Amino acid sequence: MEEKNCDRIPLINPSPLTSTQATASKLQTIGNIVVSIVGTGVLGLPYAFRVAGWLAGSLGAIIVGLATFYCMLLLIECRHKLASEEELKGTTTYGDLGFRCIGKPGRYLTEFLICISQCGGSVAYLVFIGQNLASVFKLHGLNFASYIFLLVPIEIALSWIGSLSALAPFSIFADACNLLAMGFVVKEDIQQVVGGDFSFRDRKAFDLAGLPFAGGMAVFCFEGFGMTLALEQSMRESRTFPKVLAISFAWITVVYILFGTFGYIAFGDDTKDIITLNLPNDWTAIAVQIGMCLGLVFTLPIMVHPICEIMEGKLEKTISFQNFRNNDDESLMTRIGKFGIYIGRAVLVIGLAMLASFVPSFGVLVSLVGSTVCALISFVLPASFHLTLLGSSLSFWQKGLDVFILLCGLLFAVYGTYTTIVGV
Repeated sequence: MEEKNCDRIPLINPSPLTSTQATASKLQTIGNIVVSIVGTGVLGLPYAFRVAGWLAGSLGAIIVGLATFYCMLLLIECRHKLASEEELKGTTTYGDLGFRCIGKPGRYLTEFLICISQCGGSVAYLVFIGQNLASVFKLHGLNFASYIFLLVPIEIALSWIGSLSALAPFSIFADACNLLAMGFVVKEDIQQVVGGDFSFRDRKAFDLAGLPFAGGMAVFCFEGFGMTLALEQSMRESRTFPKVLAISFAWITVVYILFGTFGYIAFGDDTKDIITLNLPNDWTAIAVQIGMCLGLVFTLPIMVHPICEIMEGKLEKTISFQNFRNNDDESLMTRIGKFGIYIGRAVLVIGLAMLASFVPSFGVLVSLVGSTVCALISFVLPASFHLTLLGSSLSFWQKGLDVFILLCGLLFAVYGTYTTIVGV
């Protein structure tokens, strides 16, 4: 299926928001950063704070936020290094950066991790939708997996839409519902704290065993590396991007800490892995849950699109595909190509739905994705690229910090994955 360049996803190709002339103001860039980072994962933070304790969860959010911010700056330095050497022409995606740092293995590894992270995010969307719909409607004989498969035909049809810009308003709608949900949760938290009979000492502050789980959740919540290079390019005054990024991360970190702490303090050991499931069964809470589910239904194709773009791009470069193109007329090729794309995307959606139906809980999935692919994308690859491109010009302390982040990212990915799986 042929698509206009303006409809591409920033993880693979820059979007119209970030790929055209650098016109974004500081305030617009802050808004774009927030939209790129804050998602449904934030609704699992209170549960992460329940597992690790409110103090450990707060410290973890600060550490992960600082590390993610630093690694984003490393990517910007890598791009500037290549630009100064005139090796960066036109495209500035994460995959392109991997290719110029490590060659083809770098591109393949980067794109593979992007596909896995997008699959994990898509499955998380489906689990979130299924669990919330099951809690709202509670129809006899239907569990959360049933609601997921009921939505499969709709998701397949939406995945066939060629213009992703048509779905952009729904993404904004989903973000607005996220904010509304956070607002309702905070309101409920305050009511629980004011009217509840509990002692603050009953809420644990630190649980070392729960740190990897909470860390994986935090990494997932901060993950937005696919947008880093595009966001920096979009700014009218790109030299101020580090400052704008720092301001954005500071506010996001504060919100994460307050939201996670308030949610855990309000519900204690009853805190569920999706905090909206703790809300009372009244019309306002139900409206928020349905609104979030509706928004995610229409934004799931945006999560799936980078996977499709990578796989379909690889398919077009195969020898058999090129030979088929040369031996058949253009109209037949177009029809067969579109049919193949439709079938491939349908199979992908069905596969993601099947995976989602076996997920034990939203929190476990988010922590696992954060501990594995998100940790590699957020920490290991940026540090590796930075050492490869600028290693010879770095001071001893800068090089040591990069190596430390790289090793910590690898250890966290291994240990966090192990503890998450064992804890299932």
